[in-house]
Formats: sequence, structure tokens, C-alpha cells
Amino acid sequence: MTAESLHASAVEALTAWQAPDSAQDSLRHAYLAFLAATPDACLRACAAGHLTGSAIVFDADRSHVLLTLHPRVGRWIQLGGHCEPTDETLAGAALREAREESGIPGLDLDRAGTGGGVVHLHTHPITCSLGVPTRHLDVRYRVVVAPTTDGGLPAFERSEESVDLQWWPIDDLPADTDADIPELIRAALRG
Repeated sequence: MTAESLHASAVEALTAWQAPDSAQDSLRHAYLAFLAATPDACLRACAAGHLTGSAIVFDADRSHVLLTLHPRVGRWIQLGGHCEPTDETLAGAALREAREESGIPGLDLDRAGTGGGVVHLHTHPITCSLGVPTRHLDVRYRVVVAPTTDGGLPAFERSEESVDLQWWPIDDLPADTDADIPELIRAALRG
């Protein structure tokens, strides 16, 4: 992987993605402009902000979602994070993060929609591992877990990056869920 190939994959994914509404399309254009102006836009060292990859993980029948209680954010959010030097694509970064944070090795992106599985964009200020205030330009993908042999929810292993990790019914999320998660769930179910 090179920073250039990761950058190119982000441009390709965002160019191909058909945003579902004008607000998401405006963010898509803003991300593409940021990528055009910032060669290191996918690297966490980019203090002005950087693209991150995340995944909303559903069970096989899409009635439950796997969320992590993030220690820095203090709310239940989707799995995901920074691109790493080993990531070849932004989608690969989102998938790697989902596998690492859930301990579910068989996860794969659901590429049923356009843009290789991109379903939603979200920008938020954060003080991440840089230790300074920055901005995450999060590109969100959908992951669907294969059904278990007994029909139950897949087992997972909480990573050290999470305070807690749980399956939640999509219509009964915890009170301290990040405010944009219901919108992300709706976008992923539409996509």
C-alpha cells in the first residue's frame, strides 16, 4: 500500500457512490474537494482532518446491529477507525477495523449498492490519537454477518479499543447511542 493508492481508492469510491440525498451529496463533494487538495487526506498524520473508514455491522436478518461503546466518544457507535499503512483501500480499512473490533473473522463488505458498499458519510470533530483537535471525515460501509448454524446472533470478542460491544435490536438502541446512528442504520438498510 502507498498513501497514493489509498488516496486513489477513496476518490474512486466517492466518485462512484450515488448519494441518496442532497445533504449526503454535498458531503461527498466536500470529501472529494478535500482529497483533491490534500495528498495525505487518508492518513491520521493529517492534522487538518483525515478520512476514516467504518462499518455498520448487521446480523443476517438485519434486525440487530453490533455497536461499540467507544472510550473516547463515550457513546455507542459503529465499528471503524483510522487507515493503517497495511490498508490498500478505504473499504479495506473499514473492514479491517470491523474485524479487529468485533473478533468476527468472517466479516465482509456488503457490496450490493453502488460505490463498493458506501452507505453514508459523516464528519465530526474529535481529539483522536494525534492528541490535538482534528476532524474525521468518516466513510461508512455496510457489513452483513452470515447466519449462525443455530439461528442466534454471532459471537464476538470485544477488543481493547472498546469499553463494551453488544448486539442491539435496530428498533431498541441504548439511550447513549450517538445521535447519527439511527440515520446510519436507515441509510444502510436502504442501500
